[in-house]
Amino acid sequence: MDRFIYIADDDDNIRNLIKTFLEREGYIVYGFPTGDDLLKKFITDPCDLIILDVMMPGRDGFFILSEIRKISNVPIIMLTARDSDADYIEGLNLGSDDYFTKPFSPIKLVTKVKSVFRRQENIAGNSHPGDEKELSFADININRKTKSATIKDKDLPLTPNEYALLTYLITNKDRAVPRTELLDKIWGYETEIETRVADDTVKRLRKKISSSDVKITTVWGYGFRLINKKEDDRDDEK
Repeated sequence: MDRFIYIADDDDNIRNLIKTFLEREGYIVYGFPTGDDLLKKFITDPCDLIILDVMMPGRDGFFILSEIRKISNVPIIMLTARDSDADYIEGLNLGSDDYFTKPFSPIKLVTKVKSVFRRQENIAGNSHPGDEKELSFADININRKTKSATIKDKDLPLTPNEYALLTYLITNKDRAVPRTELLDKIWGYETEIETRVADDTVKRLRKKISSSDVKITTVWGYGFRLINKKEDDRDDEK
């Protein structure tokens, strides 16, 4: 299956370098000098993954990211020359799937692209006959076919990473899941930065499900586990 990738970066050299390395891996790649150009193309002809620079002429990458998130959950990797926590957190909060700081290794970026696609395939369910198409825990329900979630039958808007994390935790609701396992199964790598990605995604997901009976607890020094608040309260009363 062909994979289409769009790149927006106003630096011709960087854009063409990324394009060359990705095309060597068999991807079909289109480059754009601005995010506005990419957004215009995406609206009429969506792709499978976007690599988006933050600082570009016209509207910046964060604005383009937020506009795309209104219409699509396509995986988005942000590029920036600014290595700051504010940029990092803003990108994740707006729904980016990953973050790369310039200067970077094109080979490592290609590895990250492969990991994102592998993660998508895992989310798609590794479907086999008899697999559950719907998952539930307390008042949260997940429809794997539509990749959507609800709390008390109300829509729960999730980014791809948040959806993958919640799905994995519900699938493994009977045990604590090690952080290293989440990094491997969802993000596909295990560096310090990716550890931050996992922890920040958990924080954002906790806020989104705060009205639910479900709580993500931290197992210190190990990982995370889902609990049902009502059942936990009953246990405390015993």
